[in-house]
Amino acid sequence: MGWRIPWRLCPNNAVFQCLIIGFALWQASPMDVRTPSELQAVNGSAITLGCTFISTHHITTRMSVDWSYRPQNGGPLDSFFYFYSEVHLPQHGQFKGRVQWIGRPAQGEASILLLNTTLKDNGTYTCTVKNPPDAHGVPGSIQLTVVPKQLSVRFSDVAVLMALVLLPSVIIAPVLLGRMCCLGRPCCSKQAKPKPKGQGLHSPIEVTEREELVNKKPGLKGQEKPLTCCEIYFQDSDCDDYYIHNDKLPEAAVAETPC
Repeated sequence: MGWRIPWRLCPNNAVFQCLIIGFALWQASPMDVRTPSELQAVNGSAITLGCTFISTHHITTRMSVDWSYRPQNGGPLDSFFYFYSEVHLPQHGQFKGRVQWIGRPAQGEASILLLNTTLKDNGTYTCTVKNPPDAHGVPGSIQLTVVPKQLSVRFSDVAVLMALVLLPSVIIAPVLLGRMCCLGRPCCSKQAKPKPKGQGLHSPIEVTEREELVNKKPGLKGQEKPLTCCEIYFQDSDCDDYYIHNDKLPEAAVAETPC
């Protein structure tokens, strides 16, 4: 009889051929590796370089993870982390002492934690996972950007409201107090200078000391300027003495001298 070709034993050669091809592809199916395309970190902080994978085969001890780095300005690819049954941390270079393994191969995770990031860490990070016979596939790449730390002041809602209320009050309060001082008190410059107790008020035709001083010095008559209430309030204390003296005067004033 002799040996017959296997696909001739199958009544439908096309179906048999598809099964053979499908089985071969299943045995050599590529590894599906997924990573975020871009990440951003603040200078001095820690950041997780996430990497997950999907394998069509059971995870075995032959599964391996490789992390490599290429600087932003170009250069050779630097493999700084490797996992194969156990963790192999970087022992030299810029990543020494700054990498932690946080992967869980049984759950399909191969992530690492990068500590104390610096501006020199800008670049592309590549995650390559192999789980034989799944040894082929496109590695995952992450573009990491480290930005300088910015000093910022944050105000709570209460602080903002207090600032909006208190700031105008601090500005307006002195203005209002100044107006109250000027408008609330009689102008002292218009009050007559008090006389000693027991003497009557001066006659309308009587010349006061102030008028006499002005008449003696004609040059001052045109140059004299009346003082404002505020100037009198802050400079002259005779006004207060005048009010105190008037409170002690008898209610009945002495009659004025007839013209």
